This record gives sequence, structure tokens and C-alpha cells, in this order.
Amino acid sequence: MPGVSVRALSFGTVAAAYERFRPGYPAELFDLVVRYAAQPVRSALEIGAGTGKATRLFAERGVAVTATEPDAAMLAELRKHVPATVSTVRAAFEDLRPGRRYDLVFAAAALHWTNPVGRWPRVAGLLRPGGVFASFGGPFQLTDPAVEASVRAARAPFLSSDEIPSPDGTPPEAAMQWPGTELQQSPWFTDVQQHVIERRLAMRAADYVGHLSTLSAYLQLPAAVREQAYGRIEQVLPRTVELRADTIVHLARRTAVD
Repeated sequence: MPGVSVRALSFGTVAAAYERFRPGYPAELFDLVVRYAAQPVRSALEIGAGTGKATRLFAERGVAVTATEPDAAMLAELRKHVPATVSTVRAAFEDLRPGRRYDLVFAAAALHWTNPVGRWPRVAGLLRPGGVFASFGGPFQLTDPAVEASVRAARAPFLSSDEIPSPDGTPPEAAMQWPGTELQQSPWFTDVQQHVIERRLAMRAADYVGHLSTLSAYLQLPAAVREQAYGRIEQVLPRTVELRADTIVHLARRTAVD
């Protein structure tokens, strides 16, 4: 499709695994967004909805969500799991046309796939003045340093890293992370905030490998190499792994002037 990278469209091949192995989002996230908005959030547009992990968090609490997703397989999986009130649109963010304006525009672990050229004017054009933009997500990190080192060594022949670096080069130790860094520089937005919702998870080793199978870094590998990497990693894992799965949330308010 126009306006979307090949890597961003790689998830459709693992849509069912994505739904099975990626966790949903905590209720605290909805509460945080609504509290920040400080006014009713009745309508929302979601960028890169995937299988609807975040879609259902908002839709099940009465928000009229329009979920956009460029990958047909991911969108088909989403439709199996979200309330009938959700409207779906197969489109990349860059292909959306101005028209209706929403109380909220949000992206769940998807904003980094969008084109940086014109990103913020495009988001602003989808929000009513005073509306809220929210971006959230975060990597899974093994909490046991020894297990993490073993996984890193097992992965090394195939991938140096399976994480996505900051799109604007912000170092991980910086107080404000991307996309907050860009939002702070945008004339379209104000009151930029960053929050962290702490979360710890435990899962079986096989499920952890299942989660890895939904990461784009592995999906770019040839199928045979990919399976070899999964096998090597699973061999060094204990029966159960513990993970830090913090949700990093960025919030900003659309300026009141067009």
C-alpha cells in the first residue's frame, strides 16, 4: 500500500500469534488518558490498530473508536475481537484524508512506523482544537540479568538487537523520550507529558518465544533462519521467565488555534 513500509506490513503473516502472545493494555492507561483530557472523550481515531489490543480498551469503555490499520490480515483479526461499535478502515496513517475531527487520536506501539514528514500537522488535522494525542508502548525486558545475557548470546548469530531504536536518536537515559521530544518542538501541540505505568509479567518460555515471533526484527529474517533463532533462544530459557513490561505513555494537547 502507498504510504507504509514493507517492514510495517510484515505483521500480517503472524496476525494470530500477535493476538495470542502480545498482552493487552492495563485499565490504568484509559484512566490516565481520560484524566489528562479533563473533558469527555467520546470519539477516537487509532493509528495502526493491529489486532485491536488498545482498541478494545477504549471501545469497551464507551469511546466510539475508528481503528485504522494498513494490513488486511491484522484488520481481519481485529474484527474478531472488538465490539461492533468499532469502525474499521484499511489505510496507512499517511493515506488518511482530513475530514472528521476526533476528541482523541492514539497510537499503540505503532507511531514509529509512520512517516516523520508531516506527521504532526497530519495528527493535528484529525483532532479538534483542545483534543488529545496519546502514544504508548514499550519493550519487554527480561528481569533476570543472567537470563537476559543468555538470550542475547543465543540471538547474536542472527540479530544484534531485536528492539527498535528511538526514531529521533534520543538516548534511552534522556528524561523525555520520543515521541515526546518531537511533540515538545511541534507548534501544533502543548502540555506534553510522559508517564510510565509499571507492569511485571511472567510467562512460559514457549510463550515468550511466541512473543518474539511477533517482533519485526525477527520477521525480516528468512523463515529457516528465524526458526533456528527461536530454537536457540528457547534452549537457554528457564521454564518460566519474568518480564518488565512497562507502558510508556506520551500525552499532548492540540493547540486551540488552527
